[in-house]
Amino acid sequence: QGERGSDANIMLRRSLFLLPRTVAPRTAAAARSMSVKVDGDNAEVEISPLQAYKTEGPASTWVKTTKDEVLSSLYDMIVMRRMEIAADLMYKSQLIKGFCHLYDGQEAVAIGMEMGCTKKDAIVTSYRDHCLQYSRGDTVKRILAELTGKSGGCTAGKGGSMHMYRSEANFYGGNGIVGAQVPLGAGLAFAAKYKTNNGLPRGQAASDAVAFAMYGDGAANQGQVFEAANMAYLWKLPIILVIENNQYGMGTSTLRASSNVDFYTKYDPLPGLKVDGMDCFSVKAATEFARKHCMDGHGPFVLEMNTYRYHGHSMSDPGLTYRSRDEVSGIRKERDPIDKLKRITMELGFMDEAGIKKMEKEVRGLVDEAVEFSKTSPDPDLNEMYTQVLVDNPTYIRGTDGIYGHGKCSWAPGA
Repeated sequence: QGERGSDANIMLRRSLFLLPRTVAPRTAAAARSMSVKVDGDNAEVEISPLQAYKTEGPASTWVKTTKDEVLSSLYDMIVMRRMEIAADLMYKSQLIKGFCHLYDGQEAVAIGMEMGCTKKDAIVTSYRDHCLQYSRGDTVKRILAELTGKSGGCTAGKGGSMHMYRSEANFYGGNGIVGAQVPLGAGLAFAAKYKTNNGLPRGQAASDAVAFAMYGDGAANQGQVFEAANMAYLWKLPIILVIENNQYGMGTSTLRASSNVDFYTKYDPLPGLKVDGMDCFSVKAATEFARKHCMDGHGPFVLEMNTYRYHGHSMSDPGLTYRSRDEVSGIRKERDPIDKLKRITMELGFMDEAGIKKMEKEVRGLVDEAVEFSKTSPDPDLNEMYTQVLVDNPTYIRGTDGIYGHGKCSWAPGA
């Protein structure tokens, strides 16, 4: 935009520049993987101690891993990054319509959680859900086809960007209302405890699975979040509240929007940990610790993932009106989660630079093929409008003739 415009516009820009901003930590306060130990295909990675509230946190700063876990995690994070870049280009080419919220920069949160839990554990998240759909086992083809509204999509083209779903892997979306997924997560935790114990026992009781309710810093002050946290504490539900603190709620910094920016302490008396969400090993350690706390029957736990999104809030947000290019490039340079995992992979001797470049080339081919699939997959059949609404598909639906608002279309089920 340069310096052109009316005096009023210039004054507005100056006043906005003077408003306080928050910058993701780039100092020792942000935990970083520091050193490694290797024993064949087994290894340990050292992280900085996690900040804890009303809990001791993990006893060790060494996180156990394996060659297979490291390489598969690196591959999946590269896929996520490439997939989101492809979605960006497809949106700009008008192949994707409507809302589209990208996850690039936050990949270590999704992958670190999967390293520390199982598919038996339930996850529910916000509308920034593409990479969670992938981490729960879906394919890039099905995800991109869903973004283009095609029948080959993961919800047959009916959910789009914000409403992905994979029940066979206990992934329950993709929710478009800010904070609304947290009460749903409490319900999933209720179900886990209920099924484990053949009923809901009072007080402390073990569960064989947990629920993760993921939401951003912008949703952290929602009333329904506090209500769900309160009920979960009273009923000792095995729920982990995962706050993906990417520093901005839409275009508003956390310092301007929240009276308490230490989100892991926010839901007193719930215990919590502050985690470097740009380091998958820190996320894994925190996830394992919180999961054991919940499965042992001690009730809910809070994890604040200190992370950063490279894109704006959504594709309609350029992301540079409330933060500078230098800030974004600085985070990329110093804290990028994929670059960090690449360095650790090479330090462990599990793959050299040439091997990583070969992996990246393979991923590019995978994503390019998925983009073509999303373009050529057919549109959903009109009958799909009536499926997955009720348990049994109805034989008669009122108001579907498209003319007078009663009767039914010739293509409606049972016609």
